[in-house]
Amino acid sequence: MQKNKTEDLVKKAKRKDPDAFSQLMQLYKKDMYRVALAILMNDEDTADAIQDTMLTCWEKIHNLRQIEYFKTWMTRILINKCYDIRRKRELTISLEEYEELAEEDNYNLELKEALSTLNDKYRIILTLFYSEGYHIDEIARILKLPKSTVQTRLQRGRENLAKNYYRENERRK
Repeated sequence: MQKNKTEDLVKKAKRKDPDAFSQLMQLYKKDMYRVALAILMNDEDTADAIQDTMLTCWEKIHNLRQIEYFKTWMTRILINKCYDIRRKRELTISLEEYEELAEEDNYNLELKEALSTLNDKYRIILTLFYSEGYHIDEIARILKLPKSTVQTRLQRGRENLAKNYYRENERRK
């Protein structure tokens, strides 16, 4: 039922229906937030990336070939916007400011701290797999990586996350 509704909204949005597009963005707002936050690690940049993504999606939705891949297409745009923002920010702000954790979602603070210790190539894959529910094939398509690379990074990310988490807990004792 949800899939058909989403596909109908995408079809309407492709015909430049602003209400349908707005509903689509509301459906995926939380998903976009989690992905952007995993890459950018602060709310201000995350909001900028989401806003840029929405604008780009509205302007380029006519380029979407298969409506069933709308979320994948939108997520790829979001990831590109996040990396654009990071490149710009790295030139202008200090490392301490850059790694500041988001204030929202305090219930996931420990997980965010653990994820922040990971290299981006692991963090984004773990976020897409666990938070967003993408399959390995979809992540490979989104990130334009071979499936085997995604599988390896997912496994290494899990291992690094476990090591970092264990180390942090030992340090706190």
